[in-house]
Amino acid sequence: MYSYRHTLVAICVFFVASVSRGEQLSVAVASNFTATMRQLGAEFEKESGHNLNVSYGSSGKFYAQIIHGAPFQVFLSADQTKPEALITAGFVAPENRVTYAVGALALWSSKSGLVDGNGEILRSGSFDKLALANPLLAPYGAAALDVLRYLSIEESTRRSWVKGENIAQTYQFVSTGNADLGFVALSQIMDNGQLKSGSAWIVPPELYRAIKQDAVLLKTAKDSAAAKEFMAFLISDKAKTIIRSFGYGVVE
Repeated sequence: MYSYRHTLVAICVFFVASVSRGEQLSVAVASNFTATMRQLGAEFEKESGHNLNVSYGSSGKFYAQIIHGAPFQVFLSADQTKPEALITAGFVAPENRVTYAVGALALWSSKSGLVDGNGEILRSGSFDKLALANPLLAPYGAAALDVLRYLSIEESTRRSWVKGENIAQTYQFVSTGNADLGFVALSQIMDNGQLKSGSAWIVPPELYRAIKQDAVLLKTAKDSAAAKEFMAFLISDKAKTIIRSFGYGVVE
């Protein structure tokens, strides 16, 4: 009986300690990373006991919200520019920044056979609407503009542009047929290395600026154990395996 009681007490103490250690963590995530983050978040919650409150959207809008006091604790940007700006503005300590993923760009259509493997359709002009994320707000949009400039077709295609607020909206334009084709994140259209639907050109990385994506722990979360654990988890081997499976590169 003595042993049973002590065992029961130990179990109860462990349970209470486990529940009490869990925190609620508010995370802002660039929309291109939505599917990946959902899997990462589920794995982190299972391992840590913490709960994530995740918001998805434009990196540019999240930056503006953070500057104006939005209560996010961790920010996963789609670029390095906005995390750097937050460091300069004093919202993030320089050591609380990591590169968690390297994005890849693709030209995609929901129609099979429309986009060829070399992207020649862009030069031919045999399309009506070309979707791209707003280059002023979204890193994938800036990368798309790099490609158009490299191919010397920025001006000739401009009348066909349909600009999304972020890469998620850009993908929606193409998937619904409101744009014939568009520049999207490779992670949005691939599953285990296979194109999920439609036709695509995986844009050679030398045609656009590297899409390195940085995460930062904001100073408002400097005393948060959950925030520190999540930042460490992002660059763990387990997280890198998940990130690669969605078509991203990682920094070793």
